Amino acid sequence: MTIDKAAAALAIALGVSMTASAAEVIGAGPAEFENRCAVCHGLEGRGDGPFAALLLHQPADLTRLAADNGGRFPADRVRRMIDGREAVASHGPREMPIWGRELLTEYQRSSTGIGAPETYVRTRIEALVDYLRGLQAK
Repeated sequence: MTIDKAAAALAIALGVSMTASAAEVIGAGPAEFENRCAVCHGLEGRGDGPFAALLLHQPADLTRLAADNGGRFPADRVRRMIDGREAVASHGPREMPIWGRELLTEYQRSSTGIGAPETYVRTRIEALVDYLRGLQAK
């Protein structure tokens, strides 16, 4: 079972009913990346997105996360950077949006009030982490 399917299965097992159905969660990683990350990190995650030149610091090459971590993808650290619990040193005073907060706001604006907001946020972030794992240079 892939991570995307495992995340969806977990969401279903927890009885999650939110604005995104389980079917939308499966395969959500590429869309999350394109909508939230590619503008700075580029469509291939190499740090060459259209806004990269406007930033104080060059966005990270997300295809090298595992290589720069001894060959092991740093999923926990990536998760914390995305949701805002860990500072992104190369971004200086946090040029990277705190996606956990953004996703929570998105949930609050669009939700029918069914399901747990934390589950919505975690499921979206997990889809993104799984997608980034797949971008790693071989």
